[in-house]
Amino acid sequence: MRYLTLLASLMCMALSISAAKADRRVAFVVGNGSYKNVAQLPNPPIDAKAMAATLRNVGFEVIEGSNLSRDQMTEKLLDFGRKAQGSDIALFYYAGHGIAVSGTNYLLPVDADIKSEMDVKLGAAINIDLTLEQTMGDAKVKLVFLDACRDNPFAAKIKSNSATRSVNVQSGLAEMKSGEGTLIAFATGPGQTALDGQEGNNSPFTRALIDNITKPGVEIQQAMTSVRAQVNEETRKSQLPWGHTNLTGSVYLNQAPTTQVANAAPTASGVVPAATGSSDGVELEYWRSVKESNKPEELNAYLSAYPNGQFKALALARLAAIKSGPSTATRTLNAGVDPATFTDEATQLTEDQIGLDKTQRRDVQRRLTGLGFDVKQTGVFGEETRTVLKRWQAARGYPSSGYLNKYQHRALLSEVIAAPPVASDNSQKAARRASAPPPSSAPAPAPQRSSSPGDAAGAAFVGGVVGGMMGGMFRR
Repeated sequence: MRYLTLLASLMCMALSISAAKADRRVAFVVGNGSYKNVAQLPNPPIDAKAMAATLRNVGFEVIEGSNLSRDQMTEKLLDFGRKAQGSDIALFYYAGHGIAVSGTNYLLPVDADIKSEMDVKLGAAINIDLTLEQTMGDAKVKLVFLDACRDNPFAAKIKSNSATRSVNVQSGLAEMKSGEGTLIAFATGPGQTALDGQEGNNSPFTRALIDNITKPGVEIQQAMTSVRAQVNEETRKSQLPWGHTNLTGSVYLNQAPTTQVANAAPTASGVVPAATGSSDGVELEYWRSVKESNKPEELNAYLSAYPNGQFKALALARLAAIKSGPSTATRTLNAGVDPATFTDEATQLTEDQIGLDKTQRRDVQRRLTGLGFDVKQTGVFGEETRTVLKRWQAARGYPSSGYLNKYQHRALLSEVIAAPPVASDNSQKAARRASAPPPSSAPAPAPQRSSSPGDAAGAAFVGGVVGGMMGGMFRR
């Protein structure tokens, strides 16, 4: 048993060699909109979710939350502070109500009930300066994005309860200065208010951030120039993002898709453009991260980064499908389907409740393939099957989770498969055998699945590393 434990440890070490070299990136992403004592904001939770997904795609560990109370925000901030210690990049993003009192900025939890300046300063709101200092102080690069420059919802109450003292309560947020290695960006200028955007969509500032800050090969300050231009144009010059920076080098959130980086100058901690023989791999990963998206801004971000990319046609087709809604063919397919199929989201639990055995899972995979959603028929619902299920769900207008519930399973079984997939001679023979009367003898064994060259290469690498380490240990 001791040797098995040692072997497992060595394998983990071998598999984490490349990961250990990566920069440590941690992000705090929160959107507050469901306020209890002031007007609600519909978009910040949507903004936060989109920003969190964008940052995860470029390697951030994200501490994420929506509609948080004071205690919940404190808990998330403590977690962020612990994980951001000594990180290469720490990123702070907040969308929701903010307030500036006497030149100090505060973020508002959804349960904030502020009647006076004392309420603000004694803990009903969260002091931004103190928060950033305590959570991000020793990170090498600190990036702060505040989409909180909306009207101060408590201004009238604070002023009416401050008759005996001078208190400065302003619209928007107050100006902030950044320390060394820090970039601070506001949705609009100091003392001004920003637009929340059309309900159910991203705000202009967050949409511009998502479109620009993770473009391959684009340095963060260059990206912010594009952000300002995009917001200014979209709002017809009524909103211009503002920022302050003390970065001491170039910071990249995504690797440059170029080979001309061998002589690049030293940069601040961040993703430095790395030499690579081809940009195809970077573009492929970028496309994989957005190809199932139902958000036009994410697909447009891909098209902006790769205007002549190899997936341009697919991205344009996806955008057209989102704009036009489900096709006539899809609506026909959905005719007679239980209405709950379109509203009840499927989870691992709902799928387990169906009780699919391996044969039934293989049947699901066969049906998906027959409907044009190609997937291997293994009887196991791995990552590939989950991805294909999401594509099928999105195409049918069902909640897209990658899992099944009884309604979606029933709907899939009701779809008519026009013809079996034609993948190979073997699959054609298998289809003919399936349609023929069952023989009296035992069923034929399932076809063997050959491992791919990539699997063999990975196994050889891990085996070589573990073998070498084991050999060296026993030689001692």
